[in-house]
Amino acid sequence: MAGRLRARDIMTGGVQCVGAHQSLKDAALMMRDLKVGALPICGDNNKLVGMITDRDIVIKCCAEGIDPSTVQAGSMQSKIHWIDADADASDALQAMEQHRIKRIPVIDVKGGHQLVGMITEANLAKNLTDAQVAEFVGRVYASA
Repeated sequence: MAGRLRARDIMTGGVQCVGAHQSLKDAALMMRDLKVGALPICGDNNKLVGMITDRDIVIKCCAEGIDPSTVQAGSMQSKIHWIDADADASDALQAMEQHRIKRIPVIDVKGGHQLVGMITEANLAKNLTDAQVAEFVGRVYASA
């Protein structure tokens, strides 16, 4: 097992959550300030309960004429996919391909099930082979 990349080896750490009870406006401001397009949503116990993207806010709120300051981030949550920090990096790649997602939260299962990072397309590009990245792009971006 030595020498194998784990999810924690390729992730970006220090990920910030938007609280489930915070507004979509708060989430949008966090995204702007952090220069990201997605945020994990954490519940009262500071555990991951979902993900929200800038696209979610625009399509499901703003485009419907709803004031984003009146909608809680937690109300936008959908099925969440995550990877254990100690899982093999190839497992993260496989999960992202299978679910056709561009980022996946990393959870430290042994450390109290806490969010410890995020794996994004940029992390994949930096840490995986060209062939693995090409396969990911083909599977995630291929038209259904």
